[in-house]
Amino acid sequence: MSEHQVTCIRKSQHDHHHEHITHIGNRAENWVLTREEAILRMETGAVIYYTLDAATGKRATVGVVHEPGKRPYLRTHADREWNDHLLALDACGASGPCPS
Repeated sequence: MSEHQVTCIRKSQHDHHHEHITHIGNRAENWVLTREEAILRMETGAVIYYTLDAATGKRATVGVVHEPGKRPYLRTHADREWNDHLLALDACGASGPCPS
């Protein structure tokens, strides 16, 4: 199993009330993945994705949330709490696929 830090995201361009993360990535490592590909990799146990808080250096693991009637989505989890660390990340530019 490999671990990769997420440093950027892409959000949907829809005019919805809620923001939707469509991609995650890492600028320094030059990769971006769709939400669906990231979920597949996490749920098969191949990869762990995480964020680091810039101020504290604290790690938050990216997890998959399944809610009835909704598509699975990504959210960070730290200290036994779901949080919105992913939404606070900068936007990703164009880059290549994530390493396995």
